[in-house]
Amino acid sequence: MKLKSYLLVLATFSSLLTEASILQPSISNAKSFFNPREWRRKRPEDKPLEQGEYPKYFHEPKGDAIAHHYDTRYSHGILSYEGKQKTQTHLIRSYVEFFQKNGMETWLAHGTLLGWWWNGRTLPWDWDIDTQISVPTLMYLAESYNSTIYKYTSATDTVVNAVTKEEELIAREYLLDINPAIHTRRRNKGRNVIDARWIDIRNGLYIDITGVAETHPKDSPGIWNCKNFHRYKAHDLWPMRETTYEGVTVKVPYAYEKVLGEEYGEKALVVQEYQGHKWSAADRMWVKKTPAEMKQRQPARIRKLEQKAEKIRLKQKAQRKKLQQEEQKEVQSFKHQDPKEQESTGSKENNEIGKLESGTEGELDQDIWDLDEEPT
Repeated sequence: MKLKSYLLVLATFSSLLTEASILQPSISNAKSFFNPREWRRKRPEDKPLEQGEYPKYFHEPKGDAIAHHYDTRYSHGILSYEGKQKTQTHLIRSYVEFFQKNGMETWLAHGTLLGWWWNGRTLPWDWDIDTQISVPTLMYLAESYNSTIYKYTSATDTVVNAVTKEEELIAREYLLDINPAIHTRRRNKGRNVIDARWIDIRNGLYIDITGVAETHPKDSPGIWNCKNFHRYKAHDLWPMRETTYEGVTVKVPYAYEKVLGEEYGEKALVVQEYQGHKWSAADRMWVKKTPAEMKQRQPARIRKLEQKAEKIRLKQKAQRKKLQQEEQKEVQSFKHQDPKEQESTGSKENNEIGKLESGTEGELDQDIWDLDEEPT
């Protein structure tokens, strides 16, 4: 009897182990599944890769911040200001078209959402577009559409044929590329916080796609977050609002102003001069400043420059006083020196004062140069 009971318990326990080995870990229990302490109880080959162990998947050209917004594989140099704007317009239009055709939900995020808030267009100084999707949608996207090449044309996107002199539609192609590190929902070293990209194959500009999930429903119910520490309450995201962006119907979070305020601060919704552009209320658009306007000093920068100049003047005054005191001490000794020695000593003092004055002017001139070059 005891033997039968023992065998029955053993069989039940064995079936439970088999079922557990078949079930895939869900996003909701990501915290416990990726706990390093639990990994020690697994065989090395059964341990899931931690995100920090994945090599960086998406790569950008080296250089300044603008170059960083191109995909290395398809970049052929920096586009012009106008070329960038046109490319981004069709980036978002093709992206939305693809998601709508396949019945998937996506919405605007980060700087792209801020651009929509101002006038329903991309901020002219923003070199990438940001969107978000839910992690279940992300997993479906990876399973069904990864590496898709999407062909796109638009009636408003044309070029004149050099031979026929007739307008022709521009054929654009976009790559949907999913990061293989999507199955880990922790930031770790931050090399793979972007879950996917929608890339213009012609030039390398892209849309960053990040997934959000309720990763800790027990500890933080109703809190959705991406891998880069952006957190949202579910009722701030849903139900989504339908609106227009760059001429197409898109979705934005329900509490969009709250989302923007928490990420950028209320100042981002009122400041009308930024990154070399100024807001034109009459035209409802951001206008690029002229070179003359770019050289105008902003009050905050002027105050900072004046404060630095005052410190330099005080330093100069203190050094002059010190030189005068030293001069008074040496007056008596001058009487006992021949004219050549006196001339040498005087030249030394004049050189020190000259260096002080030229140094002051150099520092101020450099600040003015930085001010002219610095985006406003």
